Amino acid sequence: MKRIIISLFLIFLTVQVGFSQSKTEKEVLQLSKDKWQWMADKDVEKLEKLFDDKSKFLHMSGTWKKAEELEIIKTGSIWYKKATVHDSAVEVSGKTAIVWNRITLLANVRGSDVSTEFTVTEVFQKQKKAWKMLALSFSSVRDTHQIKK
Repeated sequence: MKRIIISLFLIFLTVQVGFSQSKTEKEVLQLSKDKWQWMADKDVEKLEKLFDDKSKFLHMSGTWKKAEELEIIKTGSIWYKKATVHDSAVEVSGKTAIVWNRITLLANVRGSDVSTEFTVTEVFQKQKKAWKMLALSFSSVRDTHQIKK
């Protein structure tokens, strides 16, 4: 009987560990979540530190680099008012992490509030002791879209 109980406990523990996220995955997901808040707050100082100098941003209306993205956020020509994250997935490979977020983005674009469903792909790289964002790409999707984990 003891063997059965111990075996069941070990199986349960193995399953729990298999489904839990690593410390690195949790760290990157938190950073992604923080980024959405910094964008809503127009906190370009924190975003400037997060975005790699060679980072690229792909939106529905175009592609631009770090300086342009920060200027857009600072001036409010696109104000990322609120990103409601419905689903997230992260994969880490060495010093690279990719995050997929399925979001509803409430934004003010050139004076008009719009709400759009997106899957956002974010690429991060560990540089020294900090994660830097290399790329952020918005893909318009239906609200029934789900991220495969």
